[in-house]
Amino acid sequence: MTRRLVSQLGFALLALRAGSSLAVDSYRYMHVTIETPWMIFLFLLVAVFVPFILMLVLMWRRPAQKPTDESDAATPAQKSQR
Repeated sequence: MTRRLVSQLGFALLALRAGSSLAVDSYRYMHVTIETPWMIFLFLLVAVFVPFILMLVLMWRRPAQKPTDESDAATPAQKSQR
């Protein structure tokens, strides 16, 4: 309880202390050109479509691994019933 009160008091003091002197001009440190939105778009495009491509590859690969012979496809329980 005491730690929580001390941390809240410290946060309140820091919030009151924060002023324009702590503000950061982000444009001073980051140069944004017309290429920036395109780079973001291409990154997000890859991030969205890679899982779909992986899913398609796994869907096509999985049937290729299944046995085609009916005797191989039978489970041990089905083989014992024969």
